[in-house]
Amino acid sequence: MTELTFYTNPMSRGRIIRWALEEFGEPYETVLLDFASSMKAPDYLAINPMGKVPAIKHGDHVITECAAICAYLAEAFPQAELAPTDHEKAAYYRWFFFFSGPLEAAILNRSMGFEVETDKEATAGYGNFDRVIGVIDQLFSEREYVAGSRFTAADIYCGAQIGWGIQFGTIEATPNLERYWERLSSRPAHVRALEIDDGLLAEDNS
Repeated sequence: MTELTFYTNPMSRGRIIRWALEEFGEPYETVLLDFASSMKAPDYLAINPMGKVPAIKHGDHVITECAAICAYLAEAFPQAELAPTDHEKAAYYRWFFFFSGPLEAAILNRSMGFEVETDKEATAGYGNFDRVIGVIDQLFSEREYVAGSRFTAADIYCGAQIGWGIQFGTIEATPNLERYWERLSSRPAHVRALEIDDGLLAEDNS
């Protein structure tokens, strides 16, 4: 029995964690859930009371939220060398939390038709959408990866946000962001993860 259990649906943010697990290279068991029934069943609600995926169990430990799962895996499996070095920690945590907080909120709000009024930008954690996108565009004009010159677990989460944003048109595909996403999307672990989840979707639709 593997120590890692992965709860997911291939039409969810679970794709981020599939990619992460493929990067770490540890054996894991996949439990597929559907949105209407098994994700809301008592057995799974005992794991994640929100009734959402992804989630992982590592032994007796349950971790939810994509950013938290990526960060946890980096510490739990240091041999993969995806955790930050002492020199990288400041940038790693700064941008990890920026992407999971201000960036995701800005994208979600805009996609739902909500724009922060100018006189209320000081209240919103991200100010306004254009400012947030400008910040990440500038970031990747100065470096190759989130923490500097090396791929880390933060790039899995942050890269997925950019990749999805470009794919679905919620983020402008600037040259800096496109170059960053091209570096990440060609990684063998990312390609494997896509093949696995796309295969599961094909099975479900057959």
